[in-house]
Amino acid sequence: MKAGRAAAIFLRQLYLLRGSLARVLPLFAWITVDIVLWGFITRYLNTVAAPGYNFVPALLGAVLLWDFFSRVMHGVTTAFLEDVWARNFLNFFASPLKISEYLAGLVLSSVATSAVGLLVMLVLASAVFGLSFAGYGLLLVPFLLVLFLFGIALGVVGAAVVLRFGPASEWFVWPLPALVSPFAGVFYPLSTLPLWMRGLGRALPPSYVFEGMRAVVAGGEAAWAPLAWGVLLAVVYVLLACWLFVRVHRHVVRTGLLARYSAETV
Repeated sequence: MKAGRAAAIFLRQLYLLRGSLARVLPLFAWITVDIVLWGFITRYLNTVAAPGYNFVPALLGAVLLWDFFSRVMHGVTTAFLEDVWARNFLNFFASPLKISEYLAGLVLSSVATSAVGLLVMLVLASAVFGLSFAGYGLLLVPFLLVLFLFGIALGVVGAAVVLRFGPASEWFVWPLPALVSPFAGVFYPLSTLPLWMRGLGRALPPSYVFEGMRAVVAGGEAAWAPLAWGVLLAVVYVLLACWLFVRVHRHVVRTGLLARYSAETV
């Protein structure tokens, strides 16, 4: 894999962002709405809750971390869909570009967009609602790492779905974070869930992040072993997602689906 080719994919996405306000605005708009909305909800809950309990780190912190995960996932799929919408996907592979280099470029694009989104969320949540992540210390690193890796995995799976079933199937991709959230225990402990949902939740890396976050907010300490397991699971999901994308790409090339790519393909 040549880094220059992956950087070229990233550079194309950068040029697209630089030349279009409509592409830049979503990097800030939706996350700002989420933080403001949930920030005022936490303030209201603090007024009706028992004295001494602060909903800001528990609820607003969960919203911020989950939005970061969603930004990472959508960063990958949006970069892929830009090539689909522009009918540019075939042009890439008329060049010596490898699948691994293309996926690396999508990941770099997601890193850039999600980093900008995370910075905006941190500034807004800290300045307006007093949310501080200083209490998490070094735990913030594995928290973000797990969410980032799983977001990349889910984004690559979403791109594989669109590649296999056509551009119209993008509507199956956008709701993926919402479908995962009930099982990941973003806003409540896994013990709240029925047994079958709890089992699925333990197979999802984000559940270890939010369980650890709640433990820290409650005044305890997050266990490093479950977090390490969450990191390992996330790495496995990334490898499986990349394997799936490669297999799907081979299939659409072999069957000719790639050449017949159109918005009407479902």
